[in-house]
Amino acid sequence: MMPGVRSNPLITKDKSEQLNYIVQIERKEKMELTILMPCLNEAETLEICIKKAQTFLTENNVDGEILIADNGSTDGSQEIAARMGARVINVENKGYGAALIGGCNAAQGQYVIMGDADDSYDFLHLMPFLEKLREGYDLVMGNRFRGGIEKGAMPPLHRYIGNPVLSFIGRVFYPSKIKDFHCGLRGYNRDRMRALNLRTTGMEYASEMVVQCTLNHYSMIEVPTTLKKDGRSRAPHLRSFRDGWRHLKFLLMHSPNWLFLYPGLFLIAVGLIVMCLLITGPLTIGKVTFDIHTMLYAAMAILLGLSAVQFCVFTKIYAANTKYIPMNKSIERISKFTTEQGTVWGLILTVIGLGATISAFVIWNKTGFGDLNPEYIMRYTIPSLVLIQTGIQMIFASFFVGILNIKHQ
Repeated sequence: MMPGVRSNPLITKDKSEQLNYIVQIERKEKMELTILMPCLNEAETLEICIKKAQTFLTENNVDGEILIADNGSTDGSQEIAARMGARVINVENKGYGAALIGGCNAAQGQYVIMGDADDSYDFLHLMPFLEKLREGYDLVMGNRFRGGIEKGAMPPLHRYIGNPVLSFIGRVFYPSKIKDFHCGLRGYNRDRMRALNLRTTGMEYASEMVVQCTLNHYSMIEVPTTLKKDGRSRAPHLRSFRDGWRHLKFLLMHSPNWLFLYPGLFLIAVGLIVMCLLITGPLTIGKVTFDIHTMLYAAMAILLGLSAVQFCVFTKIYAANTKYIPMNKSIERISKFTTEQGTVWGLILTVIGLGATISAFVIWNKTGFGDLNPEYIMRYTIPSLVLIQTGIQMIFASFFVGILNIKHQ
């Protein structure tokens, strides 16, 4: 038997076919790199991209493959790829992310370097990515702003507003050193990426990869890369405002703190401060007097903030239980907050609110249930309303948290 070839008694083919089969299987297991290109009608540029990728593999003596994840091309892209010796898989689910997820699942290399098939990225110079992957990094991102962007390669709206702003928001929401969240040329450890179970099917897949790697404490690094004007005569698949909004929505949905918690706490703090300042009487600043009407808006701010904070709690528990985001200590603490505890606190706040309401009735009784001075009596009724609603809402929320924590398959 050939050295390193393992026999398989389940194979019933003749000896030569059996050995060939085993060699192919072992090569798949040992292959170092898959160069992955998502493809949707890229006949104009696909051939040159494959040639460059083949040249890179040959010149650097890298054991690898070129994988085309076709997303329903109708311009003959599949035939071009097959003729050039690339492996082609068909991904039925539509979308940039869907194509790349399908490609990652089909990749045979230990590492994957993905890049668009529009000839805008340089497949001849992938060694910086591969070297970092060999060093043990889970994700190696290209940085186009450090490597150089050819004139006309990126619209000014994307270059000076879209990419910098979204990348900045990403770094604020998810502490990481990645400066270019949306570079399409990036490499990763195949098995580590599969373990994340990425889900988004559109352009926001680029953000999901960075976000999930950050949340799961994967090792990441950036390397400079260049971007040149693509070689297509048609318009790109990217739609600035649609895809920009999808990226922003994704960043917000994966960060309950920034979407719900921080705005909610801000509203509660502002509402409480204003409420405390006005509870004893009107407040005059310069020529402007703030009274019970302002107090009503303060009450609204407190109740809105409370709802936002509760949404944060619900989202974190649901997301952790469904593995949408990883479990962490803060979510574990929230999950331990029982329905009984929430009900007790809710009842306490409700009783205090009812007590304030009874005080208002006592004051009204002293006037023989006649006319009241609203500027005076509403300083009792507005806080009591806030306390009662907060208490009842807390009881309902505690039951909902209990429902979310029900174990399910």
